[in-house]
Amino acid sequence: MESATGVVWGHSALELVVDVAADGSVVVRSLTAGGGPVEHPRVAQPLVEVLVVGEGRARVSHRFSETAVGRRLVYAGSVRRTDGKWSELHVDQRDERTGLAARTTFRSVDGVAACQITTTVTNHGQESLTLQGVTSFAASFGGARVEDLDVLRGDSEWLGEGRWSRRPLRADAVPDLNLGLHGQDGRGSLAVISTGTWSTGTVLPTGGLADRRTGQTWLWQVEHNGAWRWEVAERMDGAYVALLGPTDIDHQWQHRLLPGESFTSVPVSVAVSQSGVDGAVAALTRHRREIVRPHHDRTALPVVFNDYMNTLMGDPTTAKLLPLIDAAAAAGAEIFCIDAGWYDNGSSWWDSVGEWQPSRTRFPGGIQEVIAHIRDRGMVPGLWLEPEVIGVRSPLADRLPPAAFLQRGGVRVVEHGRYHLDLRHPRAVAHLDEVVDRLVGELGVGYFKLDYNIDAGAGTDVAADSAGAGLLACNRAHLAWLDGVLDRHPGLILENCASGAMRMDYAMLARTQLQSTSDQQDHLLYPPIAVAAPMSLLPEQSASWAYPQPDMSDEDIAFTMCTGMLGRLYLSGHLNLMTAAQFESVRAAVRVHQEIRTDLATAVPVWPLGFPSWSDRWLSLALTSGDITYLAVWQRDADQPGVTLSLPHLRGGDVDLEVLYPCHLPEWTSGWNGPAGELTLTAERLPASARLFRITPRTSPIPSPTEGSAR
Repeated sequence: MESATGVVWGHSALELVVDVAADGSVVVRSLTAGGGPVEHPRVAQPLVEVLVVGEGRARVSHRFSETAVGRRLVYAGSVRRTDGKWSELHVDQRDERTGLAARTTFRSVDGVAACQITTTVTNHGQESLTLQGVTSFAASFGGARVEDLDVLRGDSEWLGEGRWSRRPLRADAVPDLNLGLHGQDGRGSLAVISTGTWSTGTVLPTGGLADRRTGQTWLWQVEHNGAWRWEVAERMDGAYVALLGPTDIDHQWQHRLLPGESFTSVPVSVAVSQSGVDGAVAALTRHRREIVRPHHDRTALPVVFNDYMNTLMGDPTTAKLLPLIDAAAAAGAEIFCIDAGWYDNGSSWWDSVGEWQPSRTRFPGGIQEVIAHIRDRGMVPGLWLEPEVIGVRSPLADRLPPAAFLQRGGVRVVEHGRYHLDLRHPRAVAHLDEVVDRLVGELGVGYFKLDYNIDAGAGTDVAADSAGAGLLACNRAHLAWLDGVLDRHPGLILENCASGAMRMDYAMLARTQLQSTSDQQDHLLYPPIAVAAPMSLLPEQSASWAYPQPDMSDEDIAFTMCTGMLGRLYLSGHLNLMTAAQFESVRAAVRVHQEIRTDLATAVPVWPLGFPSWSDRWLSLALTSGDITYLAVWQRDADQPGVTLSLPHLRGGDVDLEVLYPCHLPEWTSGWNGPAGELTLTAERLPASARLFRITPRTSPIPSPTEGSAR
C-alpha cells in the first residue's frame, strides 16, 4: 500500500511502515514482526543520515542523527520488486541543495522477521561532495519509553570472545537529561565502534534493544569485514538506532563523490520480535541462513580435525602427522587440516611467510605423502593459510610491486613483521589465485583454514581519498577475491579464522562455511565463548575447539568434547596417545554429534541461564529444532553442585530427558517442573563436568507469553 503519507511493506512475518511528513521528510514509523497492527507514535529521526563536508550536522553533536543533509532529504518515491526469494523495497529521497539522492533498499525473505538494508547515495549535482559518513539504517525505536529499554552488546578480544551483556539503556550510557525541559535533543550516545581490519577484535557488530515492558526487540548486525559503528541514543521523541560502516570521526574515512558517481553503504540486517530477545535471535538466525552463500558443507557439516590446538602447535612433520591422521579417522573425523608450519623449512617463519610452498625438511617424502594418507583414510585434506600477509623477509616482498601492499605516505604498512596485501591490485590477486589454484589442483586440498593474525590499522592512502576509504575498498576487494575462489572451486570449504574470531562478521560468514570461535587453550575457560557464539553466528558455522588429551580425567575429556558438540565439532588433541577407554569417549562424542548435526542446521538458540558471564559457575546453551531441544550444560565449581534452568518453550508439558553424552560417566540428578518450564540439575561435587541432553515433550507445552530465557 502506498499513499501520500507513507509506505507499508512486508510480508507475513515482517511489517515496515515508512512515514512521509507534509514537508516530505521520511522516517521509519515502525519495523515489527507480522501478526497484526502495532500502534506507534510519529517520530522524527530521518531514515538516512549523510555527513558531508560543507554541510555538517543540523545541530552540533558527535551523533549520526540530525545531519544537515539528512534533515533536508525529502521523499522522491518508492519501488517494489522481487529478486528470487527476496522481496525488496527501495525508498528514494533527494536533497535539492546539493543534488544528492539517497536510495535505501530493504530486502527480506517471506516468513523471516528480518531484513537486510543498504543505502546508496548518488551525486546529481554540479559539484563534487566529500562524504564523511552514510548510515545504512537509521530509525527511532518507536513507541517505547527509554526507561523500559535494555541494550544488548558484546565485547570481545583474543581468547575472550563474545562477552555479551544486557543492561538498562539508562544505566550509564544514556542518562535522563530531562530533554523536554530544554526543548532539544541530546548530544551524547552509546557508540559501539570497531576500527581497523579486525572487525570483531574489541566489540561485536551485533547488538540490540529490548523493551522490558512489551517484549518489542530489535537485534541487528553490521555486515562488514572492516571498520564500522552502531549507536543508540535518546531524542526527545524516544530512542533511536543508527547503523553504518566507516566514518571520518572514527576511522579516517572520507570519500569524494564526483557528479554522477554513487556510493553504497555496508549492508546491515535487523531482526524484529514482539516476544523478546529469544524471538529476535530466532529471527536473525533464520535470516542468516538466507544470506549465506549456498554450499554443500552447510548441510553435510563434516567433523574437522585440526592438528594445532594444544597438539602440534605449528610444528607438523610427517612423523607426527601420520599417527594423528590414523587416530582422527578412527575417531570419525571427515576433514583433516594441517595447520601452521607446513611451509617452514626452519624454525622462525612468522616474518618470512608468503610463498606457501610445502617444507622440504618437515616432509622428507613430500607433503603429498601426508595428504595422500589423509585421503586414503577417507578424509578431505586441508591446509592452514594466511593469504593476506607477506612477511617482511619473504622473497615475495621484493617481487611484488609496492602498490600491491597497503601504504601510508608512500611507506608500506608493517605490523608484527608482516606487510599487508592490497587486493585491489591485480598482482596481489594473481599471486593469491596462483597459491590457491596450485594447492587445490596439485595437492588436492579441499579445505582451507584462512587465518588473519594482524590488524593493518586505519587503511591505505594509495588510490584513495583517505586511509579509511582505501581500507573500505580493500575490504570489498577481499570479499570479491573470496567470491572468485569459490566460483572457481565450488566444492572447496573455507574456514574463517582471524586469531580465533577477530573477524567474525557476516561479510565474511556469508561466504565462508565455518568460523573458529577462539584460540583459547584452557578448556575450562572455553565454554562461555562457545555458549555465546550463536548470538554472532549460525550454530552450524560455530566451530569451537574440543581438544581432549591423554592426561585429562574422564570428566575433563567429556567437558571439552561437550564444548564443541552444539556447533561444528572442531577436534584436536593427541588422540593417538590415548587409552582405549579415553579414545572411546571421544569416538562416542563424535558419533553423537554426527547423529544430531542435521538438526543443528535448522536449530535456533536459547540460553536457559541467560547470557554467559566469563566467571559463571554454571553455563548452558540450548538449540531447538522442531520438537527437539538439545541442551548442553557445563559445571565449573564443585561448591555449587546444583542449578535450575529456564526452558519456557517447554512450559506446561511433561518431557523426556535423555543423556546423549557422556553415557559412561555418573548421571546427574534431574527434576522437571512442567508448569514453570524449569529443569533442575545436580552434579557430583567435581571441579568440572559437562553433559549433553536431548529433551522431547511427552505432552504439548503451553505457548509462553514471556520473552524467554535470554535475560
